[in-house]
Amino acid sequence: MVFANVGTLGTLPGRRDELVALLTRPSDELASIGCLRYDVGVAHDHPDTVFVAELWMSQEAHAASLGLPSVRAAIEEAMPLLSGEMGGFRFDVVGSPLADGLAP
Repeated sequence: MVFANVGTLGTLPGRRDELVALLTRPSDELASIGCLRYDVGVAHDHPDTVFVAELWMSQEAHAASLGLPSVRAAIEEAMPLLSGEMGGFRFDVVGSPLADGLAP
């Protein structure tokens, strides 16, 4: 079942664009382990927040991605940019009016 991880990452003042640059680096590894989409966004009314929406083949694929050396390195690099304010939701996708095959 497709798994979604949607969240916010608070950054230290003025560090948002650095985090965006880090999170949007091309990665063939994510696709190969089961990432369907990894979208990064910003909002003008939240200057120190990065929004991330991820779709994965499964919750297990998402968990496995956290063990990839490139992902571990990116997390280490991101840590000094973060304020510690984080939020979000995780859920199983049950369908979409725009795409067939997202749910079993």
